[in-house]
Amino acid sequence: MQTDYINKIVSELVKTKPNWITIEDLNVKGMMKNRHLSKAIAQQKFFEFRIKLITKCNELGIELRIVDRFYPSSKTCHNCGCVKSDLKLSDRTYMCECGYIEDRDYNASLNLRDCQIYKIA
Repeated sequence: MQTDYINKIVSELVKTKPNWITIEDLNVKGMMKNRHLSKAIAQQKFFEFRIKLITKCNELGIELRIVDRFYPSSKTCHNCGCVKSDLKLSDRTYMCECGYIEDRDYNASLNLRDCQIYKIA
């Protein structure tokens, strides 16, 4: 079931033939140490997703960019670049002093898209 879902998501991502796709290098091993979340994290099969995405991108000539796990994508304001070091995981809306207000995950995705420091898979 999960493998079929991963195949469909990867297929949807590469179907439009983008020039590049950017993903974040997550510390899955560290995330697995949280005994409350480890089962849910294991069920997501992040490694399988990454391997299938790399394979498909290589087949279709799509550049897969991998951003370092320490890049502050969630803590950086996409509008002004200010880094908010006190951002908690429970803060689901990113609010900056410059007036920029956005969903935390959407803000992080914009920062990952525009990140200039990455490795190519």
